[in-house]
Amino acid sequence: MNIIAALLIFTIIVVVHEFGHFLLAKKNGVEVTEFSIGMGPRLVTIAKTAEGFQCKFLCNQKKFEERVEWQGVTKYSWKLFPLGGSCAMVGEDTDDVSEGSFNSKGVWARFSVIFAGPFFNFILAFVFSIIILGNAGIDLPEVVQVYSGQPGETAGVEVGDRVKSINGHKISIGREIDTYQQLHPLTGEDVKLVVERNGKEETLSIDPDYKTFLFGFNYAQEASSNAEILGISEDGAFEKAGIQTGDKIIRVNGNTVKNSGELSRLMNEVKNDGKAVDFVVERKGQEKNYTVTPKPYEGKTLGFLASKNVMMGAGGVLKYSFIEVKYWIETTVASLGQLIGGKLSKDDISGPVGIVDAVGGVIDQSVDYGIKMVIINILYMSVLLSANLGVMNLLPLPALDGGRLVFILIEAVRGKPIDREKEGFVHIIGFFLLMIFMVFIMFNDILRIIR
Repeated sequence: MNIIAALLIFTIIVVVHEFGHFLLAKKNGVEVTEFSIGMGPRLVTIAKTAEGFQCKFLCNQKKFEERVEWQGVTKYSWKLFPLGGSCAMVGEDTDDVSEGSFNSKGVWARFSVIFAGPFFNFILAFVFSIIILGNAGIDLPEVVQVYSGQPGETAGVEVGDRVKSINGHKISIGREIDTYQQLHPLTGEDVKLVVERNGKEETLSIDPDYKTFLFGFNYAQEASSNAEILGISEDGAFEKAGIQTGDKIIRVNGNTVKNSGELSRLMNEVKNDGKAVDFVVERKGQEKNYTVTPKPYEGKTLGFLASKNVMMGAGGVLKYSFIEVKYWIETTVASLGQLIGGKLSKDDISGPVGIVDAVGGVIDQSVDYGIKMVIINILYMSVLLSANLGVMNLLPLPALDGGRLVFILIEAVRGKPIDREKEGFVHIIGFFLLMIFMVFIMFNDILRIIR
């Protein structure tokens, strides 16, 4: 099921990409010999000929090329392997300048045909974003929690503040705050935070250095939930004391704990001085007493959570769908910059195998929440992947759309094209290197999954 879902996502994204090339090729009079869905042997091929529509099953390449009535018309094929698609144009990779060929068209006509593929990926991401945001809401960067004793509280951040920018970087959605910190790790220097409060903008300065003591456990954040321990950090204070996941905390230093809200209040009182704390937990109906000394911790944090899910009308959904696509384009470009700069490793890159694994993980995590949530999260993955594919294809590398655009732009500046054979050779070498890179990424994905 997970593999089928991943293949479906991948195929839709690639077919839409190729459909962009197809539409602009047709509009500019470029002859398209075949538009196909999938790869490998043809299962079904349809063509509109002078004698009407013709449909052939299992048409091999020789018959495909030799059928007289199929000459000069576009064939539409469904192929065996559901892995993307293709749009084959006359003269695309040759020196053919005959009427109807790709090379017979003007510079900007050819530019539009090539650029349309990545652009249609951005359109697809926008359409899916409309569906997602219209059904699941928008994560506005509004502060919903300020952590007690942490830098945000010290700097004066308040619940209800709307984050506008961090160090001059505009913030439009909640996720951008975490992404900004991933791409620009906190260094200890003060962070300039601009927030909107009561209709007015205020500038706050946050010192991200944070010192505290950790007990090494987590529990439900909803105040009304029971104070059951959901997880314990490896080698943390709780683990060393012998407390276990599933234990329910019922007293802290003699104070009764009825729910997570009370536990949170008591933990805020005891976690900052480093002194030993007495815990009474309930395990399988029995009370057990533990004295736990927290471990000192030093780190860097802003100390607040700013992500409030809000449902909006049509205007808001359209606006934030543009912002969503922009967010993923900017994040992809920034990540590529970090990869080139050596700040990301090979383990931060995923290929087809990694994508299948990621899609499977999303489905597994969503299935308990119903089919609607599964669909929403699959669409969310599609937005991410479609925007990624659009950006990656615009990279100025041979064999990619961006590489072809570079040659077209050089032609526009020179006033004449670069030798077609030399350009074709560059693209062939680029394609060969790209395939080697894809094999490397696939092998790395498999190793990562096995580990």
